[in-house]
Amino acid sequence: MNVLIVGSGAREHALAWKLRESPRLTDLFVAPGNGGTTEIARNLSLDLADLEAVCTAASDHRVDLVILGQEGPIAAGLADRLAVRGIAALGPSRDAARIESSKAFAKALMERHSIPTAESQSFSGRSAARDYVESRSGPLVVKADGLAAGKGVFMCDTTDEALRAVDLMLGDERIFGDAGSRVVIEERLSGREVSAHAFTDGVTVAPMPFSCDYKRAYDGDEGPNTGGMGAYSPPLWLDEPLEPLIHETITEAAIHAMRQEGSPYRGVLYPGLMITTEGPRVLEFNCRFGDPETQVLLPRLKSVLLDICWAVVNNRLSEAEIEWSTDACIGVVVASGGYPGEYGTGFSIAGLNSVEPSVLVFHAGTTRDEDGTVRTSGGRVLTVVASAPTLPEARAIVYRNVQRIHFTRAEYRKDIAAPTQDARVD
Repeated sequence: MNVLIVGSGAREHALAWKLRESPRLTDLFVAPGNGGTTEIARNLSLDLADLEAVCTAASDHRVDLVILGQEGPIAAGLADRLAVRGIAALGPSRDAARIESSKAFAKALMERHSIPTAESQSFSGRSAARDYVESRSGPLVVKADGLAAGKGVFMCDTTDEALRAVDLMLGDERIFGDAGSRVVIEERLSGREVSAHAFTDGVTVAPMPFSCDYKRAYDGDEGPNTGGMGAYSPPLWLDEPLEPLIHETITEAAIHAMRQEGSPYRGVLYPGLMITTEGPRVLEFNCRFGDPETQVLLPRLKSVLLDICWAVVNNRLSEAEIEWSTDACIGVVVASGGYPGEYGTGFSIAGLNSVEPSVLVFHAGTTRDEDGTVRTSGGRVLTVVASAPTLPEARAIVYRNVQRIHFTRAEYRKDIAAPTQDARVD
């Protein structure tokens, strides 16, 4: 079987690594890939905005299954284009992908189907949005309606901060362009966040283990939002009775709602949740594998990933055998200094061959020279991953190995999966 993975991050490297375990796999392609995927797959230099080029490449290479990693091509309707050519895709249609690509759509869906979430209102006009902010008391969250690479969310402690966020998106600056031409303003929930991934063929829903990611750039959850600076699984703090409740009232409810409204959802769905004193609440839906969550989930998967994906696209997920390890897994993102703002690229990376054999290093913003030198090419550069029977053991291993990898202005958070939020690694 020939498989194409669409994307260029550490998530896609992790998917490629896991797919390599399948004896059914013949050829593996990643578009456009990175300096890590080129070692285990064939990178295809494609512009992911050119959906026709991606479809043509899939046809030319006789691809049987396309796994959609990055959200942009999913929202643009790549799965629909592939279906026209008779190529199976692990990912939702453009219509179903609105559950991620439009926060206003997702909010309205949840309201119609009583899926628990924060109280909110949506606005496309600056004046009305400002009036709403000034009528509210307490902290607010202001979100761009569309896709903004994980950076379109403003956590606002004060009215002035919320007004500034509205002005940035709906005023003259329009910092997110069309993605921010409509905003969702919601009450700011308090609690602990968790990610709840699941496979689904539109009817059967197969949950993955829960995981937690770290969105802020700096230790102690300080600094700007990023695409994610680390993750771990499982979160031992999550009460066991909550797990089936989340599965039934949120994940399954969302899949049922989409099917009921004529937009059946097939692929991977992961709600980002806040566990509040009143129960779990949906912060957002994502219509693909998370990054960096994928990097800590796939090492825990004992079953064959390709078999599960094939069952999803053939509407036979109920027949799939899916088994997970009880081990803990932690991933630490090593980023370019300055990320998520301006940062330099082209720095050589040293120490990749010095990590322990059990440790995984998934590439994101990297390229590989003809002589084999790996260089930085993006904001998030690597995810270093370790597994062990317990979180403290995995944490000790991962940070011991992160410290063996070096490049100019490398930065990483030192509190991933820390027993206390401000715990650090010296």
